[in-house]
Amino acid sequence: MSAPCFHSLSHRPYLLPPPNSRASPKLSKTSLPFNRTTRLVDSLFKSSRKKRKYTCFRQEETSSEFLESKNVENELAEVRVDPEFNQLNIGSEDWVSSLRKAADAVFSSEPWTVPWTVKTILQVMLLWISSFWLVGSWIIPFLAHTAGFRKESLTYRGQAFYSLLTDVAEGLAGIAILHQCLARFRPLPSDWFKFSLDGKWHLDVILGCLMFPLVNRLSQVNLNLLPIFPSAPVTVSSVEQSIVARDPVAMALYAIVVSVCAPVWEEIVFRGFLLPSLTRYMPVWCSILVSSVAFALAHFNMQRMLPLVFLGVVMGSVFARSRNLLASMLLHSLWNAFVFLDLMK
Repeated sequence: MSAPCFHSLSHRPYLLPPPNSRASPKLSKTSLPFNRTTRLVDSLFKSSRKKRKYTCFRQEETSSEFLESKNVENELAEVRVDPEFNQLNIGSEDWVSSLRKAADAVFSSEPWTVPWTVKTILQVMLLWISSFWLVGSWIIPFLAHTAGFRKESLTYRGQAFYSLLTDVAEGLAGIAILHQCLARFRPLPSDWFKFSLDGKWHLDVILGCLMFPLVNRLSQVNLNLLPIFPSAPVTVSSVEQSIVARDPVAMALYAIVVSVCAPVWEEIVFRGFLLPSLTRYMPVWCSILVSSVAFALAHFNMQRMLPLVFLGVVMGSVFARSRNLLASMLLHSLWNAFVFLDLMK
């Protein structure tokens, strides 16, 4: 204890015990009906004569009388609390500890139970990246060519359907890889790949939506740091072309792609598998950050790196708090819908 302890002791009033407590020392405890306040006053009186021998440093006095006086102090604190004493104690709290507690509350301090090692983590992620590239760049184009048409020659609706087919195929490939690689670890712990409407995650999703303007702001910061060079070709995506053409069917198909398909399989891979798996080797908050960087890199666009990392942190935090993939999927879907509606303006 420090100065606040001495301050509270020096200002506490001295209370004398009633005369009958000293006149009849031979009475048993059962014969004398002390209430709680009388016992506290009597104990304080017995220890007050040696008060000047004590200091506020615990190591300087270890006698039983000192311990008795400390117990009396603690009991008196329950009856009468000094606001100034409490304020000084709160002000002296270590700020690092407070920050850690806040981080634990946001990111959840409890790691997942991970039955596999880093070998399985790398295997799943490398296979997923390979399948993502193989399906989108080779298998679907080959099947389209075999069927007798090319993506560039399709109408807006045809291109939208092509994108939907590609996204569904990539998602199914990723889920199949997870199913195969994790088959030998079944049954998985109950908090893995959890989907539930129950829980208090709805407020977290709402708070995550309030971060959307900040994500947009980070997009501008990223463009200022890594501007698009004038010599670089400016490409217009098929989504933007469909929006310009105002084709309702094409826009509806693209809305399904960006607001349903992509959030489902991306969240299963990055938040459902990668983030919890990393908690075997690092704290939860660090797993959120690392998985967010991987999520941003998977979009292959350095001009969007900062906003995607931040968005990954927000979605990872929501998932870590709720342990519910439905929460992060909904937030991801709302973000993609937000961007899609912004393009339609």
